[in-house]
Amino acid sequence: MPTIQFRLNGAATAVDADLDQMLLDVLRGRLGATGAHFGCGANECGACYVMVGDRAMASCDMPLWSVADKDVVTVEGLGTAEQPHPLQRAFISEQAMQCGYCVSGILVSAAALLKRNPAPTEAEVREALDRNLCRCGSHNRVVRAVLRAATEMAES
Repeated sequence: MPTIQFRLNGAATAVDADLDQMLLDVLRGRLGATGAHFGCGANECGACYVMVGDRAMASCDMPLWSVADKDVVTVEGLGTAEQPHPLQRAFISEQAMQCGYCVSGILVSAAALLKRNPAPTEAEVREALDRNLCRCGSHNRVVRAVLRAATEMAES
């Protein structure tokens, strides 16, 4: 098996695996990064999103070879229980989640947006999160949480 090297949540990572294996399967099954969830398997729902560079991307249909020598961040890489990311704090404060299945992908999408655009408008937040599906209907709270986190990050 070939070895693919990339940085996962800031740590150098090497994986011996089939080059065409989906990144989501490697993250969850081999590397213990279970925050990204399998939703649709067709890049349609956002539950599996990870950040590659500064973009949120679906890991369910991303072959492992495509992340060679790149930075990959999962929801586990955003913050810790002791020091949550401002987005995680804002999501809690705004009660911006219900069942939680989609939240990891939404957090990663929001983190990617704030990395590229630290002061987004409400319309820009909505556009950035458009591909993240949430059946619980917490979209307005999610948008408020992202805007709150952007403000907090700008003030720190």
